[in-house]
Amino acid sequence: MLKFDDNYSNAKLTDLYTQEEERLIQTNAPRLGFEYINLRGLTIDPEALGIIPEQKARALQIVGFNVTQHRLSVATKQPTNPQVQAYLQELQNQQYELTVFMCSTASLSYAWSRYSDITDSTAEKKGVFEISVNDINRLMGMIKHKEDVPKIMKSISTINNTRRVSETLELIFAGGLALDASDIHIEPEETGIRLRYRFDGVLHDVADLENYIYGRLMSRLKLLSGMVLNSKAEAQDGRFTFDIGTREVEVRSSVIPGAIGESIVMRLLDPSLSTFNMDRLQLNPYIEEVMRRELKKPNGLIITTGPTGSGKTTALYAFLQEVHSEGVKIITIENPVEYKLEGIVQTQVGDDYTFATGLRAILRQDPDIIMIGEIRDREVAETAIHAAQTGHLVFSTLHTNSAVAGFARLIDLGIDPRVMGTSINLILGQRLVRLLCQDCKGAYHATTEETQLITHVMQGHPHPIDIPAQITLYRNIGCEKCGGTGYRGRAGIFEGVIMDDAVEEAVIRDPREHIIVEAAKPQGIPSMVEDGIEKVLKGITSLRELERVIELPYLVAGKPLASPQTTSVAPDEATDVDFFTHVV
Repeated sequence: MLKFDDNYSNAKLTDLYTQEEERLIQTNAPRLGFEYINLRGLTIDPEALGIIPEQKARALQIVGFNVTQHRLSVATKQPTNPQVQAYLQELQNQQYELTVFMCSTASLSYAWSRYSDITDSTAEKKGVFEISVNDINRLMGMIKHKEDVPKIMKSISTINNTRRVSETLELIFAGGLALDASDIHIEPEETGIRLRYRFDGVLHDVADLENYIYGRLMSRLKLLSGMVLNSKAEAQDGRFTFDIGTREVEVRSSVIPGAIGESIVMRLLDPSLSTFNMDRLQLNPYIEEVMRRELKKPNGLIITTGPTGSGKTTALYAFLQEVHSEGVKIITIENPVEYKLEGIVQTQVGDDYTFATGLRAILRQDPDIIMIGEIRDREVAETAIHAAQTGHLVFSTLHTNSAVAGFARLIDLGIDPRVMGTSINLILGQRLVRLLCQDCKGAYHATTEETQLITHVMQGHPHPIDIPAQITLYRNIGCEKCGGTGYRGRAGIFEGVIMDDAVEEAVIRDPREHIIVEAAKPQGIPSMVEDGIEKVLKGITSLRELERVIELPYLVAGKPLASPQTTSVAPDEATDVDFFTHVV
């Protein structure tokens, strides 16, 4: 019996019907007062798509396809339908400014198919960035300087497909990893979208992103981080991971709203980095001797102080590794847990698990040593003091400008200065300075002003070193190996105050900083300025870098150090000036 294959004819009829409907919608849209749009071929914004639930979108034959701040573009087949009109009013009540387009069934079907991207990402891929190991390693091999990132980005901008956002994202992370960036910043401004990396503690402008890419990057990053896509009026935090073959990188993301748009900062963490030790801190011998002695004590409070990004957490991890042994139980409470330390119980604060409640719970876990990520209020401070007085060795941090300022900060939080002597062992102060690149650093003779400054500082040093009549200093030049900055890596400069009888008396009697400094002088621990100047004289860092990090005692009030003019070195001063305009 002869059979006819009507698949071809049916497909042809369907295609003709689709074309006819498209022409009809295109003709009727302006008559009804709406603009026609064909969604097929457009990149559907997942954030806009997520504003209208899929079930509601299919029932009303409507879809959201683009959103900028609170301006939402929607497309529908029947804009005059009363039910559609009622739902559009609901969206307006949610403070959305609507632009309504008219489209065909084929356009709606195309847009609806993108709902699977959201559900798949939310259910399966949220928190994990599926990145091509080969691609990111190839990109990392191509990036030697920060200028390489915009060059590669320019070639990606010619791609007009759905891979463009993914490839841009891969490039951003590859650049951060290749340049050893600690943070990636994406910041919208009036003139464009700025991409910046922080490496060696300083922010560098890297590239400008297109507005088109920025919106889709933000949606992708918020989705990966587990954030609410359509919430743009509040700060959000999240994290995700990606694998680059040799290791897994964890990204801690933070989004805040702004006048132009949302700004996102992503901190790159390597959870496998657990090789913290005292030697890597590069403590000067005087503070190291004190530190090792204090770590042997069974109880008391050891506090590290400094601003954000001064290496306090790294120092605490190194101290924990130093005291970690089989017979000791260590529990930490952090915000968040940045690095996993084997054999140590690490907990993380949350909505119902604050530093105060967590610390009280930890004390019931029979710990020997406790680490508190930060003392930020009176309740935490009092509990930490109590733990130090009842047989626990406690580590924590404070945000102050110096070690001696830690005492005043605790008093300000409500701690009775009379109990500090029986609870506090040591307060450290620290900063991070960039290390001069050993392949290109340039020598020059110190100016008269620099010589006077160094001599003045060394006169107060408890262990002064001999200063020659003609001092040789070093400054940054820039080469291939350091990415043209003249610096490679960072090291700490430290100071410390031991809680002895003289300091305890000063804290109780008159806790002003200069009084405590005077009481602590017999301890023989150099200040951060003295430690820094010593590193300058040894050629480890530059005087200009030290001046960037801490306040130097200018002999002429308010007058910064002049740039050295030498014939032996011809540095690019313009690069230095431009570089420091971006320091935050």
